[in-house]
Amino acid sequence: MKALLCFLIVALTGASSLRAAPDLPSFIVILADDLGWADLGCYGNTFNQTPNIDRLAREGMRFTQFYAGPVCSPTRANLQSGQDQARFGITQHIPGHRRPYAKLKDPVVPLQLPLEVETYAERLRTSGYASGYYGKWHLGKQGFGPADQGWQDALECQGHTQPPSVTGLAEPKRTAEFLTDKAVAFIEAHKTKPFVLQVSHYAVHIQLSTTPELQKKYEQRPPMPGYPSNPIYAGLLEELDQSVGRIMQAVDQAGLSEKTFILFLSDNGGLAHEQSGRVVTSNAPLHGEKGTLYEGGIRIPAIARWPGRVPAGSECPTPAITLDVYPTFSELGGVQTPMQQPQDGVSLAALLRDPKAKIARDTLYWHLPHYHHSTPASAIRQGDMKLIEFYEDQHVELYDLATDLSESTNLAEKLPEKAAELRAALAEWRERVQAQMPVPNPDYDPARATELGGKGKKGGGD
Repeated sequence: MKALLCFLIVALTGASSLRAAPDLPSFIVILADDLGWADLGCYGNTFNQTPNIDRLAREGMRFTQFYAGPVCSPTRANLQSGQDQARFGITQHIPGHRRPYAKLKDPVVPLQLPLEVETYAERLRTSGYASGYYGKWHLGKQGFGPADQGWQDALECQGHTQPPSVTGLAEPKRTAEFLTDKAVAFIEAHKTKPFVLQVSHYAVHIQLSTTPELQKKYEQRPPMPGYPSNPIYAGLLEELDQSVGRIMQAVDQAGLSEKTFILFLSDNGGLAHEQSGRVVTSNAPLHGEKGTLYEGGIRIPAIARWPGRVPAGSECPTPAITLDVYPTFSELGGVQTPMQQPQDGVSLAALLRDPKAKIARDTLYWHLPHYHHSTPASAIRQGDMKLIEFYEDQHVELYDLATDLSESTNLAEKLPEKAAELRAALAEWRERVQAQMPVPNPDYDPARATELGGKGKKGGGD
């Protein structure tokens, strides 16, 4: 059914649309997993070595206030659809954690992104784009994978090492290298026409691992003051960095540099500790981590490169979000966004040309009605003011991010009118997107409230 729909969309656009215009850019999205805002050299880290990602920033634009969802699947849903994940109920990683004795009973998370959603790959295909997707998907299993959502060439995998059954090789292979091999081959095969490629890495997700050589390298490096400086984390990050370098090299060697827009992102903020409790990274000066609505959970590294179009060495302070990728690619790729799928993001095309440009938006929203590394909550950012509403006790926290990046001073009591204004706007937004809410739990037991049960009990699969 999905394939038939794609065929009809292409057919109705006319044969001329199949002949992609020669000046249309190709798009590459490189998505890291759980990479924090403060982990990269170009964001100030002196322990982790990321020369290729740093080069990407030197040759392009580095965003300082780019956001994602607080955990994996929500970001992946809004990236593919251009719509807020709350519209689908995918407000937690699939299938979600369960806390059967917590104070609130959180909504059940759907097990997949609806097939009716038209992904940005499907939209670009109406303009003649080839499409390839390699790596982590986390938006549904069999029948709901990337190939079912319009990605022509697709391979899903998770974990940091791939077995021969996946790679087709005689020996296991590190995932970052394997995905890069697929990406490089795709670029070479499609270099004569516009393409869209997404490489979704598993690095730097727990359980951490790296090669013996990289681990040894970082064990011998001096630590960065105030940063955990974990050798395994750093080695895994360098594997990711090497992948970025090889993809850039493939684009350059194919003569596609000025025809290719590369976007590097993370799916959420950094996860500070493993399940054992061992601290492996830090989002400082940001507060919080993955699974929270504090800045450390939702602010991510984001870098865009498009030589000749995106100013080299530029920095953009305007708040943006992964929701914006779909409308941005649509505008740059010469297609209209789907009428049946109103976009919650905005195009960043003007910002990419000029980081001081203005965009028609001043408000961002998040909804995490689940227990993760925080209690159920929603958040709104309007201008520099940010409010978080927590559902267990209905308290709110208000921060001025312009003067309090670390969210250390709650202004809710000092500025009650502003807090009330933002809280009302947040409630209106939840109603507009039909966000699902937690409800009182009849099995609430304070002594057992933090226990995990059912789906998501073990394994860190988010």
